[in-house]
Amino acid sequence: MASVPKDAVDLRSDTVTRPTEAMRDAMRRAPVGDDVYGDDPTVNALQERVAALLGFEAALFVPSGTQSNLIALLCHCQRGDEYLVGQQAHTYRYEAGGAAVLGSIQPQPIEQGADGRMSLDRITAEIKPDDPHFARTRLLALENTWHGRPLPLDYLDEACLLVRSRGLRRHLDGARLFNAAVATGESPARICKYFDSVSVCFSKGLGAPVGSVLCGDHELIEQARRWRKILGGGWRQAGVLAAACHHALDQHVGRLADDHARAERLGVGLAERGISASQHTNMVFVDIDAALSPRLTSAFRDANVLASVPASGSLRLVTHLDIDDAGIERVLSAFDSAMAAVD
Repeated sequence: MASVPKDAVDLRSDTVTRPTEAMRDAMRRAPVGDDVYGDDPTVNALQERVAALLGFEAALFVPSGTQSNLIALLCHCQRGDEYLVGQQAHTYRYEAGGAAVLGSIQPQPIEQGADGRMSLDRITAEIKPDDPHFARTRLLALENTWHGRPLPLDYLDEACLLVRSRGLRRHLDGARLFNAAVATGESPARICKYFDSVSVCFSKGLGAPVGSVLCGDHELIEQARRWRKILGGGWRQAGVLAAACHHALDQHVGRLADDHARAERLGVGLAERGISASQHTNMVFVDIDAALSPRLTSAFRDANVLASVPASGSLRLVTHLDIDDAGIERVLSAFDSAMAAVD
């Protein structure tokens, strides 16, 4: 596949960020050791730091958010158990069915509203009785942010307390947890208050090249370490990568507000052009019809804008640290060209 030109405005995802020079310097300077032996000081410091920041006893540095979520499910559930999860949730829809394939864990998907919430009544209705006819309901999995939307704190609290009263555990796929924290002004620890485990990703808006951290109590993280090894996630001198995450925490959390502001500018600019769009944190969703789609694809190609334009439906545009104000204006100009071509 062709490499992405350096001057491209790449709105496909916030996973496309490249390490800054300052982050690369931090990676070069990182003291390292063998993490499988627990000897990497930079990894150990990252795990302690993130656990404290999110309000947990312990944490584990893992290669990806998908692996982090899978490990959490494997820790919370046994063979024949099930977890309650949104019909469109990443852990259910976009992680290759790993919990079912590798853990014999059954998902129980539940329809979500446009804001990502599952109704508390539906959650309650899907908790199975203790009966050998049914899988054993063990866990509720939520996601924050949801399509860029921070889930309301009162909903997180109510959903967690509801299932806790029924004996269920709670896991949060917090891939973009820091976007939620910056947007709401709430601390990460407050958002995570009623969860038993939380996965947070560093390779999206925070700009690290790789890595997620799974948080939980000491017992869960010890189980998680074993599962990480089984899944091939044990790594050696990983401090080089952990250093990038430290730098992200130091330098890239507060600036997420810039991504949100640029996404807002893009959403407003599209609305001024009569284009239906919605914006939440660093994501803009644009309604694309069959007439506009090929023209927009061509206009983006001419402007060196990268986006996954559908034949029709919803186009997601994601801002991140590699997108500046000039890039947003280039995207809006590409829409102008596409709309002129349709007219």
